[in-house]
Amino acid sequence: METKLRTDITIREICEGFVYNEFEGKGLFGWSGKLTIQPEYQRNYIYADGKKDVAVIKSIMNEYPIGLIYFVKTAENKYEILDGQQRITSIGRYLTDKFPVFDDKGVAKYFGGLDEGEQERIYNTPLTIYICEGTELEIKRWFETINIVGVPLNKQELANAIHSGPFVTKAKEEFSNSENSNIQKWSAYINGSANRQDFLRTALEWVSKAYIDDDNINAYMSKHRYDNNINELKTYFTSVIEWISSVFIDVEKEMKGLCWGELYEKYHKKPYNPTEVSKLVQKLYDDTYINNRKGIFEYILGGCVDTKLLDVRIFDDATKRKVYKAQTQEAEEKKKSNCPLCALGKDNNKVRIWKLSEMDADHITAWSKGGATDIKNCQMLCKTHNRAKGNK
Repeated sequence: METKLRTDITIREICEGFVYNEFEGKGLFGWSGKLTIQPEYQRNYIYADGKKDVAVIKSIMNEYPIGLIYFVKTAENKYEILDGQQRITSIGRYLTDKFPVFDDKGVAKYFGGLDEGEQERIYNTPLTIYICEGTELEIKRWFETINIVGVPLNKQELANAIHSGPFVTKAKEEFSNSENSNIQKWSAYINGSANRQDFLRTALEWVSKAYIDDDNINAYMSKHRYDNNINELKTYFTSVIEWISSVFIDVEKEMKGLCWGELYEKYHKKPYNPTEVSKLVQKLYDDTYINNRKGIFEYILGGCVDTKLLDVRIFDDATKRKVYKAQTQEAEEKKKSNCPLCALGKDNNKVRIWKLSEMDADHITAWSKGGATDIKNCQMLCKTHNRAKGNK
């Protein structure tokens, strides 16, 4: 790959004809139309937080360097930003009065409100730009290499770069656009944000079964790279979302971030009564013995069998010691094992006195059958028998 250093290009030139579209994924342009600021393989603009974007402008105002910028020459007089999109976009947005910076007295200063001298000083600031030429593979490998500072690329942003094409473009339009009216509904079940590609990542995880093998996402994107539609991706994602909301009519905060794609594959063919499911969810939420509310949903989907998902509150150490002492005293008097189940057996353990460290506390009446986690419902069993019980 060939590179050429340019230090003669000013902010005025780069921001000539600057276009910023609030709808992410639609492209940004500058340098009199010669420069594509946001190629479709790049991440969305993420500096609009009143901190990082302002820091870029204050650096320029204080004549601090803002770092190297890389352009790729794609055709005669046509370029794309390889690295520096966030900085260039911040500059262009400031010059078009999209946000202010604040002086030491807290006074907001938009670019349009600066005096002519201050404006000219910003306009005439030269940028340090490397213009690169090479194959697509060379450019994308370089893209991955140079994105190691600032806000690092996440996995999906890198995957978008590696598999750029019509599929990524359409997928970003659907899942990476914060103006999409479905975002609020999706956010009830999915962690993250649109502009960091989290919804797109989740959609790809679900359709490619990435919960089985993380490499499935790259394989799926590679297979569909040149597709002119995202029908399969969108349909599968929508099916999962609609299934969740049809089974669980109440939205709880603990539903967010669960592996719904995997749960959908395991349980979507089973019938559920949403009204009864809702009552059961509320009953479990009201149960003070449950430590893990996030496990409630899979517990219900699986037929209320696997109580390990709920992390049901166990007996405290004081209770265990008290029950152990009482059981052991009685067992020694009757010359039998202090494990009630061992005492019923016929082997040598029938009369064995286990140490406290060799025993576990167990619900006499299982929690799932209404048994409380209190001393009246506690018994000590040897670890072998306790772990052999299927319903704790």
